Amino acid sequence: MKLDDAAARLEALGNPTRLKIYRTLVRAGQEGLPVGRLQVKLDAAASTLSHHIKTLVIVGLVTQTRDGTTLVCRANYGLMRELLDYMVEECCADSEGSCAPVAVPRVA
Repeated sequence: MKLDDAAARLEALGNPTRLKIYRTLVRAGQEGLPVGRLQVKLDAAASTLSHHIKTLVIVGLVTQTRDGTTLVCRANYGLMRELLDYMVEECCADSEGSCAPVAVPRVA
């Protein structure tokens, strides 16, 4: 992952509302959540939610699919894994002592 891509994704997650949206979608699993259900869960205004979801979609952390009239949002687990791997790939690289890299469980 390129530094600029990682920075953009981390910046998107740096907003409390977007982080809350993203964590809710991660918890939802592969089936994701319809936007309406996400709005109810987070008690957010539709326009606010739409704005924040758009930002997460632009950086690739969230995908959207249409099922009839329902727009379903899903966390992009592959990209989440890449971002986490990027964050820990050089763990303790400059350390003189022994350092155990942080183990991050794989998401199927």
